[in-house]
Amino acid sequence: MKSTIIFIHGMFQNAKSWDAWVNFFSDKGYNCIAESWPLHEGEPAELRANPPAGLGELKLATVIDKFRNLAASQTEKPIIIGHSVGGLIAQILINEGLAKLGVPISSVAPNGMISLDLDFAKNSALIMNPLKGDDIFEMDLESFQGTFANTLSMEAVKEPYERTATHDSRNVLRNCLGDDGKVDLDLPHVPLLFIAGEEDKIIPHELCEKNAKAYTDEISYTDYKKFSGKSHFICGEPGYEEVINAVYDWIQQKENMPAYNTTSAVND
Repeated sequence: MKSTIIFIHGMFQNAKSWDAWVNFFSDKGYNCIAESWPLHEGEPAELRANPPAGLGELKLATVIDKFRNLAASQTEKPIIIGHSVGGLIAQILINEGLAKLGVPISSVAPNGMISLDLDFAKNSALIMNPLKGDDIFEMDLESFQGTFANTLSMEAVKEPYERTATHDSRNVLRNCLGDDGKVDLDLPHVPLLFIAGEEDKIIPHELCEKNAKAYTDEISYTDYKKFSGKSHFICGEPGYEEVINAVYDWIQQKENMPAYNTTSAVND
């Protein structure tokens, strides 16, 4: 059996969003673990129809704790692949020495790092709106198509919306900009591959690249790859195979290499 891979989803999704990735890497011999955040377990359609009690109060720290404990419980350090807020959680757990490799995909950036991109600012403000308190953010079909999966037509987005979309806690994103979303970017770290979608309206590719370049340790591998035509739904939209194959190839290159290299650099 090869390494264990832990997949961490982001906001407005649950573990079902990783089904194709789990199938792919399981077929390659990896032990795959994809668990949902607290209050995200179950069928997305049912979760949308009947949001779990307390969802609006969910905090980032609670989600981090679940995956911190999961990573720490493995007999060997796992590979961690995370999307969006899951990407930030991957960065945090790698910072804590709990992984052998990490792949943050369209990752929410740590340390209050933001973008001046208009779509980023608008979407972030809409979710974090302080006047909404602990009210959940309801992800409807129009919002999913307009922001999350904006490269798909309304007709094409209906099936993935029904299959994967969930409502979510505004507090999780608010917390990402606070102390719980901090990472020491100066520490040596295991190899990281940052992935961005060129058409992402939630986490612009410029912010992903900024995130990758913020790591300062010169002997650590920090790689960056941007995919053209891809939205924030980069892990599930048509053509995701290009992304998953790139991640697989990178893992094959890095898994059996020394953790550090004197010539490491951010790569386009």
